[in-house]
Amino acid sequence: MTPFNTIDIMASMRLSSSTQKIIRVAVNEIFGPDASVTLFGSRVDNSARGGDIDLLVQSERPISQCERKALQLVARLQIRLGDQPIDVLVLGSQTVRQPVHEEAIRTGVRL
Repeated sequence: MTPFNTIDIMASMRLSSSTQKIIRVAVNEIFGPDASVTLFGSRVDNSARGGDIDLLVQSERPISQCERKALQLVARLQIRLGDQPIDVLVLGSQTVRQPVHEEAIRTGVRL
């Protein structure tokens, strides 16, 4: 299974198109153009209310300084989107996959 098996259905999420674009641009700035970003968790459930923004950043390449880049992404998004809870998982080619990664890939929506 490749790391890019997420569902590509834009209709099933609670993020505006402008917010999606802001997230994609910030991921590109921090992780590079080969990285993709997937929204998962409560924000992909149209019947849910509230909830944090859960993101999975993936790359087929190794990602150096994962933790620093994840924190940098959260800070940049909070500046651009407003202060709200944002969680970021990073999955590079050398990252050991955990069950949370698998769940995000299985249930997430690529932005």
